[in-house]
Amino acid sequence: MCGIVGYVGSKAAYPILIEGLKRLEYRGYDSAGVALLANNKIQVFKKEGKVAALEELVGEQEVPASIGIGHTRWATHGEPCDRNAHPHVSNDGSIAMIHNGIIENYAQLKAELEKKGYTFKSDTDSEVLVNFISDIRTNNDCTLEEAVRVALNRITGAYVILLLDENLPNTIIAARKGSPLVIGIGEKEHFLGSDASPMLAYTKDVVYINDYEMVIVRPDELILKNHTNEKLTPYVQRLDLDLAAIEKGGYEHFMLKEIFEQPQTIYDSFRGRLDVEQARLTLSGLDAIQDKLLAARRIIIVACGTSWHAGLLAEYLIEELCRVNVEVEYASEFRYRNPILDENDVIIAVSQSGETADTLVALENAKKKGATVFGIVNVVGSSIARLADAGAYTHAGPEIGVASTKAFTAQLVVLQLFALKLAQLKGTVSPERFTELVKALHAVPEQVEWILNNQLDRIKEVARKYRGARDFLFLGRGYNFPIALEGALKLKEISYIHAEGYPAAEMKHGPIALVDEHLPVVFIATKDPFYEKVVSNMQEIKARKGRLVAVVSEGDKVAETLAEDLLVVPQSDELISPLLAVIPLQLLSYYIGVELQLDVDKPRNLAKSVTVE
Repeated sequence: MCGIVGYVGSKAAYPILIEGLKRLEYRGYDSAGVALLANNKIQVFKKEGKVAALEELVGEQEVPASIGIGHTRWATHGEPCDRNAHPHVSNDGSIAMIHNGIIENYAQLKAELEKKGYTFKSDTDSEVLVNFISDIRTNNDCTLEEAVRVALNRITGAYVILLLDENLPNTIIAARKGSPLVIGIGEKEHFLGSDASPMLAYTKDVVYINDYEMVIVRPDELILKNHTNEKLTPYVQRLDLDLAAIEKGGYEHFMLKEIFEQPQTIYDSFRGRLDVEQARLTLSGLDAIQDKLLAARRIIIVACGTSWHAGLLAEYLIEELCRVNVEVEYASEFRYRNPILDENDVIIAVSQSGETADTLVALENAKKKGATVFGIVNVVGSSIARLADAGAYTHAGPEIGVASTKAFTAQLVVLQLFALKLAQLKGTVSPERFTELVKALHAVPEQVEWILNNQLDRIKEVARKYRGARDFLFLGRGYNFPIALEGALKLKEISYIHAEGYPAAEMKHGPIALVDEHLPVVFIATKDPFYEKVVSNMQEIKARKGRLVAVVSEGDKVAETLAEDLLVVPQSDELISPLLAVIPLQLLSYYIGVELQLDVDKPRNLAKSVTVE
C-alpha cells in the first residue's frame, strides 16, 4: 500500500518525482523518498512524514539527474521512520530499489544473507530483497535483469519493484506481481507509477503491466518480458482523463470536492446506459455473460470496506428484483475459506481501485473453480477489470480522498443498473415497476444537487454540535441498513470517533445499553415500508435521553417531534433513496473532521488502495 513513481528521459527527474509523489500521497504517507542517478552515482533522499518533509530535507540542493525513482510509504514491516523509508540501497551501494507489496519469506532470506555477512539498516522486507538481488548478481556474475528474474522466482508474496543500478545510467528495471504498475510513454521519455495520476501532465499514452511481467525502461525504449524471459508486445492505451480531475479545483479538500462532484458522477454512471424517455436500460457488460446470469444458482458479491457496504445493498436489491439467491462476502475472509463454488455461480467483484489484493486473490480462486466473474471497478485497465469475464466501469473519475464518497455512490448506481437489467431479462419485474425505478434513478443527480444546496448549513451546525462526542450509533432498516454501516465507517475514518452501524431493530439486542444523554444516535428514517418501525425505535432512544439525529424525507413532520436535528433529503423510491440518504452522512463526517482540525483527505493509518493483505 505505497505509491511509486519513476522517470527516465531528458528532463530533470527530481521535480517530476516530487510532483508524482504528491499525486500518489493518498496511497501512503508515513514517509517518502527518492533515488536519483547522475554521473554513475546514486543519491538517496528520504524522510519520515509526508512528501513536504522530503522537499524540506532536499531544500535547495542541486540534484542534476534525468533518471530517478520515488516512493511514498504506508508501513507494513517496521515503524514509520527515516531508516525504514524507501528507497533502500544494497550493501555495496550500487543498487537502489523501491517496493510496493509484502515479501512473505523475507525472514528466511534475511537469515541466509546475514550468514554471508550482509548487514541491514532497516526493519523492512524490501531491504532484504534488494540485497538478495545484489547477492545473486555478484555470485552469478550476471546482469541486474537476470538477477531480478532469479530473485523473483525465489520469493513469496506481492510486489512492484523499481530498481536503479549505478552501472546502468539510463535504465530503470521494474517488475510486478499483485500490485499495480503503469508506464507512461512520452517523447523519448518514460514515466512509471502505481497509477496514471503522476504522468497525466506529460502523457496520456500508457501501458498497464500484468503480473509476472518485467520491464526494462530507457528514454527511447520499453522492453516488456514475461517471467520466462520471452519478449512481449506492450499494449498502449489512451487515457480518457484530464489533469483537472485530480486537482482540488478551488475546494479546501479533495473529499469536499468529490462529495460535490456526485451529481455529475452519478449521472456519468448511468449516462448512455439509461434512456428514461424510452424506459430502456443498456448494460453491455452483461451481454457476454447473460446466459450464465440467467442460469446462475446464486450470485456472490465479493468486496472490502465501503465497497462491501455497496455490495450489501445490492444483495437486497438483486434478491428483491431478480429473485435469485445473493451472498455478500468480505474478500479478506472469502479468499482463505474453501467455499463451494462451481460453474453455476456468478461472482460480482466490487472495487474502487480494481487492485484490492484480497479481492483479486478471491477472484483467481473462484475462476479456478469455474465461477463466472463480473467486475465493477472505477479504474480503467485495472487488474480486476482485466481478470473479470465481463464487467462495468463506474465512471466516477479519479478519487483522491482516502475515504470513498463519489466512488461509493457510483458503485451503488451500477449495482442498481445491474439489478434492474437482470430483473428485466429474467422477467421478474413488471414494466410499470421497471419504469418507476428508471425514472427515480434518473432523478437522483438533481436531488443530490438539492441536498448540497439546501442542507449544508444545517449539517455544519450538527457537526459543530457533536464534534466532542466520543461515540456514535448509526441505525437503519432494510435498504438503509447498509447506509448506516457506511455512515459509521465514514465517521470513524475521518474524525477518529468510535461509531457503530446496526439494523435499527437490533438496537434492543445489546447496543441500547450504550444509550444515555451523551450518545448521538443517527437514524436513517426516510419514508419507506419500514418507516413506522424506525419511528418506534426513535421513540425508544428518546425515552432513554439519547441525542437523536435523523436523516428524513422532505416534509416529514413526525420525526421532527422526536429528533433534535433533522437532515432532509428529497422523497424517492425506497430502492433508490439510499443514494440520497448517504450524502448528508458523508458531509457530516467531513465537517466533524474539519471541526477537529484533522487531515480529512489522508486519515491516519489508512491508504486508498489496499494492495497488500
